[in-house]
Amino acid sequence: MKLTVFGATGGIGQEIVHQALASGHQVTAVVRDPARLTARGERLTVLRTDLSDPEALRGAVRGRDAVLSGLGARSRADAGVAARLTRSVLSAMEAEKVRRLLVVSAAPLGPVPAGQAVLDKAVLAIVNAALKDVYADLRVMESDLATSTADWTSVRPPKLTDKPATGRYRTVIGGTPPRGRSLGRADVAHAMLAMIDDPATVKQGVGVAY
Repeated sequence: MKLTVFGATGGIGQEIVHQALASGHQVTAVVRDPARLTARGERLTVLRTDLSDPEALRGAVRGRDAVLSGLGARSRADAGVAARLTRSVLSAMEAEKVRRLLVVSAAPLGPVPAGQAVLDKAVLAIVNAALKDVYADLRVMESDLATSTADWTSVRPPKLTDKPATGRYRTVIGGTPPRGRSLGRADVAHAMLAMIDDPATVKQGVGVAY
């Protein structure tokens, strides 16, 4: 497939690019700083462009089978980045009639699983309070997705780790895996790539966790 990856120099974005290339896909990596991208290969195109300008992004998504985004705030100071930049991506995709989009969101935006342990609920409340601005940004992003023409999927992992890819994680379409406390960035990327051609995940939030 022909894929475009936004946020390609972030922890999840780098994994998406590496795994997509390893699987034989053609990848366009959209970056601010090409020097931060570690991937190399004949099937890789690196595009440095203004992520806030939909017109500048049209060439990056033109003719693509799917677009994958690892865009998001790295800290509370970056809150607002996910919604603002995803809006530009959506505009570019609509202009180029590209439909499939997969983005990274977060587990707290999904429903609380039935029977969730008291400890997990308490931890979730603390995390929500600490990162309320980041999650508010992601809620706006998901709202924009829901009103767009894209065939979107919002992938919602819990706490991220640097654990190598295992392929052994739980996926709940429209829900949240119970007691799902962490997921490696490499497995987030693995899950996103696996969902590209899964029609059951279209226009859905998908919880993923170990």
